[in-house]
Amino acid sequence: MSAAGPTQGAQHRSAQREGTPGSATPPTLSAPVARQAVHTRTIEFQGYLRDDGLWDIEATMRDQREYEYVTRELERRPAPSTVHHMLLRVTLDHRMVIQAIESALPAVPFPECPKAADPLGRLVGARLGAGWRKTIDEAMGGITGCTHLRELMFNLATAAFQTIPVYRSNLDRRAGRPDTRTVDVKRPPPHFGKCMTWDFNGPVMQRVAPEFFGWTPPPRDPPG
Repeated sequence: MSAAGPTQGAQHRSAQREGTPGSATPPTLSAPVARQAVHTRTIEFQGYLRDDGLWDIEATMRDQREYEYVTRELERRPAPSTVHHMLLRVTLDHRMVIQAIESALPAVPFPECPKAADPLGRLVGARLGAGWRKTIDEAMGGITGCTHLRELMFNLATAAFQTIPVYRSNLDRRAGRPDTRTVDVKRPPPHFGKCMTWDFNGPVMQRVAPEFFGWTPPPRDPPG
């Protein structure tokens, strides 16, 4: 049996049963064995509502080597040393359509790397939603762009959905208005049916969005 087979999965330990939201004992990982830090990747997303009514989603990614190392071009770097540091600011409207993109690359491994940010401008006017990964690849895939910037842009969409629709939905609930995310009972929000918790036949859906409990997509019309 290979290391990637069922034996590996059997070693998974979940702390989910050790605590619940709001409990005095939140779940955590077990104590690690003796070890040393080698690499740290930090990724952060922040969402902002601007005074002009638009939204900014900012992303930061940093890769740090925790040891002294020699680069591929034989330059010696001390420990710790930052190999990637990338910043993005994506401005959106409430429809999740990109209005502007700004980038900065304070640290990159090669002097040619900053040019890989140029294709980001092709995403202005694109809408975050279904097919977002394909949209990114068409604009800056492969050797036309940067792997790390593509990763940031792809995951930035999740932060945008956590920022814009969630905030607007909260305002609706506080004002006693229908939830903007579920006002169309014929079309569920995009995150419904995408994970165990938001199963259309699950208890969470039955409690918080009963209008979509048991929902199934309508049959598509046959091609004409």
